[in-house]
Amino acid sequence: MTTGNENAAYEIGPGVPDVATYRMLRGATGLGAKSVEGSATGLPNSWYCVTVTHHADTVGMGRIIGDGGCFLQIVDICVLPEHQGQGLGKLIMAELTAELERRAPKGTYVSLMADGDARHLYAKFGFVDPAPASVGMARLL
Repeated sequence: MTTGNENAAYEIGPGVPDVATYRMLRGATGLGAKSVEGSATGLPNSWYCVTVTHHADTVGMGRIIGDGGCFLQIVDICVLPEHQGQGLGKLIMAELTAELERRAPKGTYVSLMADGDARHLYAKFGFVDPAPASVGMARLL
């Protein structure tokens, strides 16, 4: 899929970034660069992944991870700061949710962690805060 305005053309499509690009995108967008070892192990296990390119440079991404049947999680939604404000986060989420609707079995529990105001974007795709029935928890190793 190609999108753009009068100043820039963007392409979004399925694909897993290489380790260096993945780490650069996470680091440049404040998500924090994962280790080389962790990235090399985790990326090939993505259930689905999209990248956004601009003139052959990867400027954004989003991934779905999980067991593919019972539980999936949306992670790594990011767009380089100089490309934000173009609706790319919305395009990434649209691609990911379309794939969920195509492939995920009925009843699959899909979760994500929303940082800051990103919760407003995710709400547009049907994600809700499960509290007080459930509370998100995390542990970083």
